[in-house]
Amino acid sequence: MRASGLLLGIAGLPGNYGIGKLGKEARNFVDFLKKSGQRYWQILPLSPTGYGDSPYQSCSVRAGNPYFIDFETLEQEGLLKPADYQNTQFGDNPRYIHYGMLYQTVAPTLKKAYERFKPDAGYEEFLRKNADWVQDYALYTAVKEENSGKPWYEWENSLKMARPEALAAAKERLADKIGYQLFVQYEFFKQWHELKLYANRNGVEIIGDMPIYCAYDSVEAWLNPELFEFDQNKRPLSVAGCPPDDYAKDGQLWGNPIYNWNAMRDNGYNWWINRIAFETDIYDVLRIDHFRGFAGYFSIPYGSQTAAAGKWRKGPGMSLFNSTNYWLGPKRIIAEDLGFVTDDVRTLLKEAGYPGMKVLQFAFDPNAKNAYLPCNFESKDCAVYTSTHDSSTASGWAEKLGGDTLKFCMSYMNITDKKDIPDGLLRAAWSSIADTAIAQPQDFLGLGDETRINVPGTLGLNWRWRLSREDLSFAFSDKLLSLTKTYNRIVTGPVPALQKAQGR
Repeated sequence: MRASGLLLGIAGLPGNYGIGKLGKEARNFVDFLKKSGQRYWQILPLSPTGYGDSPYQSCSVRAGNPYFIDFETLEQEGLLKPADYQNTQFGDNPRYIHYGMLYQTVAPTLKKAYERFKPDAGYEEFLRKNADWVQDYALYTAVKEENSGKPWYEWENSLKMARPEALAAAKERLADKIGYQLFVQYEFFKQWHELKLYANRNGVEIIGDMPIYCAYDSVEAWLNPELFEFDQNKRPLSVAGCPPDDYAKDGQLWGNPIYNWNAMRDNGYNWWINRIAFETDIYDVLRIDHFRGFAGYFSIPYGSQTAAAGKWRKGPGMSLFNSTNYWLGPKRIIAEDLGFVTDDVRTLLKEAGYPGMKVLQFAFDPNAKNAYLPCNFESKDCAVYTSTHDSSTASGWAEKLGGDTLKFCMSYMNITDKKDIPDGLLRAAWSSIADTAIAQPQDFLGLGDETRINVPGTLGLNWRWRLSREDLSFAFSDKLLSLTKTYNRIVTGPVPALQKAQGR
């Protein structure tokens, strides 16, 4: 099925409250996608942001980000009054997220809603359906708040080691804080499922994003140490990253603990089966980040200052996906097969049968045999991107081009003016044989790297940019719709997930 869409995290939606929300602005974006002939809305992870404000360094692989909860929806439910949030400062620039300000203001606002909340049948059903994770998450966040936000490995020893008596005492001592966290997750997922249903009813499917790794300071690492390469004191033996290359001479040191793949295999990959089941339930399509880590992963000794001392180790390969397929059946998955791609990664992708990714910014080295060039796509079973959250925008990338790469790029796209490269990338993506074509809104709007979402390996200025309401103009919609019609990516017919939900 030829289709297309836009990549925009919930955080990047416009609105009045410092960060994107799951309410009317999200529904307005769905309306924009529908009007513009788009089938897909690809988002970033929904989890609470962690170190460096990154959604890929979250304290939980399942919890929803409280910042995304819509205050106006809570007001409609009788849980907030306008005075509870309308005069509160959530940010000082509608274009950029101020995480420090959100940290100070969102929780007090949600706690006002919690004070008015009365548990109902929907709440009890949510707790029942999510019993395998939500109570643990609520306990973790309550203890973390009690410890002034310190990571769990800096808590007093009985809590750090999750001794049963210490956990029981904490549950009793922190009952109200735990109740608040359960309320937050209930409201988040209620709003999320309502948004997804709205999208599906309007012919838009959600592509979600699953980071491969957990953060060290996460509830998963705290309560499931047997799943990670930890010593007896829950200290990592090794951490994840990338080897040195032309872009990072010392490599990239991510710091996430490495999985104990032998223990996971011996347990039938139960943790992964449950995780993928959860993710494919809340999304229509799932993008698995850093897919190459399942074929082989880069392991760095804990305590290293750079990634230079790391080494490649063999991942679980098809044994993991055979297990998930057996228990869950086929799922709609996109594999992020970028980075250091070797034969074992290619083999795993082929055996798993998942479409991979083609990022056009990697295509013009120049080498007419480059696999990312649309003329060399071997199959339509892939997703092509003009840019990603980890790359420059199309305009930012074009601005930096020079030499033979620039000449080849312009020759390939048959353009004579460098400023036309971003539109050339869009045409190359939408006209390609790839079933799915995705771009960031910045690429259609001609915005440069001042709007870039993330620069890997850096801290401080990432994950901040937001759309404005004015960006979602008629001109943008018309340009997107025209491109989509020209290259036969208009999709008719209902969304498969909606058909299933309605029993069709």
